Amino acid sequence: MNIDRDALTRELLDMVAEEGMVDRAELAVEKPLEELDIQSADFIMILMAIEERYGAYVSMDNELTDVVTVQDLLDLAITKIEEHQSEKTAEA
Repeated sequence: MNIDRDALTRELLDMVAEEGMVDRAELAVEKPLEELDIQSADFIMILMAIEERYGAYVSMDNELTDVVTVQDLLDLAITKIEEHQSEKTAEA
């Protein structure tokens, strides 16, 4: 199954804006998450929303240590979603 990365990126940005309580217009991919004032509780909500919608689990521990910008978060989420999709395909 091929994933439309552009559509997925838009969906994820919408999700980050909603769950992180950030204005969608402020979500430039190069922007550091710290500048958006996304708190750790908001992060948990974002990751839970990703898992609920796409079935992809992102660990709060080690995997988020390198996430600095919005793009870093998107890249991590997309990678996890793609891994999950390929696992589902392999099981079928």
